[in-house]
Amino acid sequence: MIFRQLFDPTSSTYTYLLGDSGEAVLIDPVYEQVPRDLALLQELGLKLVATLDTHVHADHVTGAWRLRQRSGSRIAISAASGASEADAPLKHGDRVSFGQRALNVRATPGHTSGCLSYVLDDQSMAFTGDSLLIRGCGRTDFQQGSPQQLFASVHEQILSLPGECLLYPGHDYRGITVTSVAEERRYNPRLGGDVDVGDFSGYMNNLHLPHPKQMAVAVPANLRCGKPEGDAPTDTPDWAPLTLRFSGVWEIEPMALLEQLNKVQIVDVREAPEFIDKLGHLHGAQLVPLSALTERMSEFDREQPIVAVCRSGVRSAQASVLLTKAGFSKVANLAGGMLRWKIEGYPVDSDPA
Repeated sequence: MIFRQLFDPTSSTYTYLLGDSGEAVLIDPVYEQVPRDLALLQELGLKLVATLDTHVHADHVTGAWRLRQRSGSRIAISAASGASEADAPLKHGDRVSFGQRALNVRATPGHTSGCLSYVLDDQSMAFTGDSLLIRGCGRTDFQQGSPQQLFASVHEQILSLPGECLLYPGHDYRGITVTSVAEERRYNPRLGGDVDVGDFSGYMNNLHLPHPKQMAVAVPANLRCGKPEGDAPTDTPDWAPLTLRFSGVWEIEPMALLEQLNKVQIVDVREAPEFIDKLGHLHGAQLVPLSALTERMSEFDREQPIVAVCRSGVRSAQASVLLTKAGFSKVANLAGGMLRWKIEGYPVDSDPA
């Protein structure tokens, strides 16, 4: 069996690829990482048969719908989640097969009402989503969460597995990649040792955490299994290494842009004073404030790629949308704008163009 653990640094999400006999499944894919996942599947000679989400995520958008568009894979998620676009609404006791292997579905609600954990057929590994993290667990204060329910789920469905069973969580924020049932039984400060449901509930009810930053976008999107509202591009451009954000905007990383500077048009959509401030501007950039962009589009070459730039990447993202709607086919936004370009130490000009 082929096994790979993949990571999205923006949301600290782990995605898991399991393959056997030419078939594969992906657990908790991330929308922006779909090109990476497809490339890996191709290199390993695997056909993606299904994506499995552990729950309706609040901190990132799933890549399930986008992967189905590209590879024909089936979307599997808990029936209790109420998510639309799912091909396989899962319930406790179901099995998801790939090649000669299978994952057994265990309902583990409590973080959300629709949480699932996936246990490999020989019980050598399990994928716990946010129900059980390494020395922790997911919060229980939204999406019909319940500390009492989570305590029961973890003890009955996860910590009841053999002690040597390896546990792979949905996230880790400290760089730890794997744990085991035996470790979590003994060392998990929230759920292990002599902790009882009263201890756990008292702890969880007093966390007082802020909501995830992406929650307002991620939850509605994930209730559609990652399908964007309206039309969204899915084919990756070939003129530069780009990342498609869920908003439908293609982004280019600063290092990639540095390699492409002589091949693209740089359109800086800040105001004139910002163009020569302490952040400076990219060499060869054309200053076209966002407010004037629509009326000045005739100045751009429609055949040459355009990279839009601003201070943080917000205004230039809007510029990218406007340019795309106007028929420019090769458009990207500089990820993080001039702030990130300067932090990463790339060269700038400071004199007026």
